[in-house]
Amino acid sequence: MVRIGVVVFPGSNRDIDALNALRVAGAEPVVLWHESPDLANVDGIVLPGGFAYGDYLRAGVIARFSPVMRSVAAYAAAGGLVLGICNGFQVLTEAGLLPGALLRNRSLRFVSRQVAISPLRLDSPFTRAIDTRRPLRMPVAHGEGCYFAEPDTLDGLEASGGVLFRYVRADGTAAGGEEDRANPNGSLRAIAGVTNVAGNVAGLMPHPETAVEAVLGSDDGLGIIRSLVESAAELAAGARQRVAVSAR
Repeated sequence: MVRIGVVVFPGSNRDIDALNALRVAGAEPVVLWHESPDLANVDGIVLPGGFAYGDYLRAGVIARFSPVMRSVAAYAAAGGLVLGICNGFQVLTEAGLLPGALLRNRSLRFVSRQVAISPLRLDSPFTRAIDTRRPLRMPVAHGEGCYFAEPDTLDGLEASGGVLFRYVRADGTAAGGEEDRANPNGSLRAIAGVTNVAGNVAGLMPHPETAVEAVLGSDDGLGIIRSLVESAAELAAGARQRVAVSAR
């Protein structure tokens, strides 16, 4: 069974949801403690939501210096799969593993409600199990979720397929600016999630891990979690095969 690590920082509060979502998706979840650089030979990593280190100074800025993040950065540089959700997305941008930044919501209010996002790609390690580009319903819960990047960076993301998810209205059309309720935080170009150039690190502000079972109100997030699990399993199988071949 593929093993996916969930990093737990002081202040993480969606780690239990992430562990449950990974089990639902068929993986063995592994808790990774922030003070330890040991990644326990996992096949993929999730940085969950919450308020790492209390989000003092700025969301994610302290967490980036934790011992585990040094290992996560090395793991990502070697091609390992890393998914950051909400606060985890903030940590990844602060660590320079993803482009852009997450700023205060344009409303200057914490937002907690259901939103809709649409995947722009179905061929990434984080979207491959999603069968269609329909709106996906899942919750947001954040005060600093406004995605920002310089125009050149935004243009580059759009051109290279680096925008994974966009906030959309119920009919699937892209959300507008800060006056559009469908864009809960006023993110530029209604961007809800991005990936790095290599395609192995991704982050999004909505919470797919709390939308993996219909009893939770939506199971639309399961495709994202399952995509990570299936992609990690494929990479792990390939690594084992290469080891076996080299040992002959």
